Amino acid sequence: MQFPKSFRLSAYSVSSVVSSAVSVCSVCSVIALAGPTPARAQAERKLGTISFPTSGNAAAKAPFERGVRLYYSFEYGPAAEAFRDAQKADPSFALAYWGEALTYTHQVWNEQDLNAARTALNKLGATPAARRAKATTPREKMYMDLAEALYGDGAKARRDTLFAAAAERLSTANPTDDEAKVLHALGLLGLNQAVRDFTSYMKAGAIAEEVLRRNPDHPAAAHFVIHAFDDPTHAPLGLWAARAYSKIAPAAPHAQHMTSHIFVAMGMWDDVISQNVIASGHDHDAYRAGHYTWWLGYGYGQAGRYADARAHLETTRKNFSAPQRRGEGAALQMMRAHYVIDTERWTDAAATWDLSTIAPSPFGTANDLFLKGFGALKRGDREGGEAALAALAKMPRPAAGTPGEMGGATPILEAQLRGALLAAAGKWNEAVAAVKSAAASEDAIPAEFGPPMIAKPSHELLGEILLGAGKPAEAQIEFARALAAAPGRSRSLIGLARAASAAGDRSTVESAVATLRANWHAADNDLPELAELAKLTSPNR
Repeated sequence: MQFPKSFRLSAYSVSSVVSSAVSVCSVCSVIALAGPTPARAQAERKLGTISFPTSGNAAAKAPFERGVRLYYSFEYGPAAEAFRDAQKADPSFALAYWGEALTYTHQVWNEQDLNAARTALNKLGATPAARRAKATTPREKMYMDLAEALYGDGAKARRDTLFAAAAERLSTANPTDDEAKVLHALGLLGLNQAVRDFTSYMKAGAIAEEVLRRNPDHPAAAHFVIHAFDDPTHAPLGLWAARAYSKIAPAAPHAQHMTSHIFVAMGMWDDVISQNVIASGHDHDAYRAGHYTWWLGYGYGQAGRYADARAHLETTRKNFSAPQRRGEGAALQMMRAHYVIDTERWTDAAATWDLSTIAPSPFGTANDLFLKGFGALKRGDREGGEAALAALAKMPRPAAGTPGEMGGATPILEAQLRGALLAAAGKWNEAVAAVKSAAASEDAIPAEFGPPMIAKPSHELLGEILLGAGKPAEAQIEFARALAAAPGRSRSLIGLARAASAAGDRSTVESAVATLRANWHAADNDLPELAELAKLTSPNR
């Protein structure tokens, strides 16, 4: 990941923020929402507070506002249903059709169903002019202009830009309308088209933060502050919004998960776990692989709760079935890759599960092939490593911005595995060159924060190879770079402590070990790394 140098924080400055911010009993909130109590029933109805006066009739008001609040928390399917309920209650209510149309664009994910959106608008009228005429106030006509800009002629990138411009005009013309302001912020976030534009993101964050300070219960304001700042450099700016959002919209699973965008970016593993448990639901035995359960599994691994991570992985594999849900196959592959790589349990049965029949995306399969080859090498099976490398070389290369994919991932994973094979053969210089190439390519990928989208981060792997080559000072630099991109990541902290110890940098050893021990305060007590960490910080060493 690349961030402007002027904004970059060290891994340890981030850790100092984390140490004062992690709650001691974040799991308590899980218990509070775990049962069918009256408080839970009330929470399930709570989606935040907005102020959106419209010309719709009284019967349409409640479903319309519910649709808006669901839309603000990216609960797109239920939001569309609520807007359709508003249409039934008041067939002449223009904004009910506007709202449904908006649910078919997912700006932050660079996704759009243009046909569905136009179909929704056409229920109101056949042309933009006809639809605009049915909006009964000047303000509502300007709201209609947002949808017309988003679903008019031209390429999606052009229409995204027109939407943001129309939202800015709406906000300028209605300076006390917070709904216009948050839509302007969303329009700015949507300009990314799979490339994080820090100027637009910072502007969006400032707009959303202004609304949140004025209305601390506004779901979109908290949500969009988090999206604007969910990278390791800016995450501390979004921590207060993350703390607020889960309480603002407890009825929206995405709101519970979304807080962990900040928590992952700050290495706050207890909170990553607790929030994704809430987002995934209280019936653990029913968990299936998906976005929330993937992040939950990653959190367990980083917290040193390997037994929980293994049980969680087994549950999602057991519950995998056809037809699979959107993204389920790739999520299961990534969960398995993270579990095996982050625990280094190369002989665990999970390492050799055959997941080839789940037919997910090229991105998930590429990471799975890397794990297959890398794990084979760790078990002394060079032939298996070479076979996986050959399969990776034949994988498709999705372009950057492909929905549901990570353009550029496959060649990075291929270069990593080639480097690992060279290192296993003792060809250290060639191995370092191969993985340096992978690291440079990974750095150039736009930030999309969460569990590493390359299952074994390139700088971490490069640090391990440099350490194996007898270059601990260079290895230390690479582990620090890995931690700048993924603060609090356990394998990078372990590598940093090892490299710093070999380089004679005792203060860095102690700092890295202290951070890891804090992360692992609830870790399994049989981890072999615990004894190693004790030796690294022994006064007699």
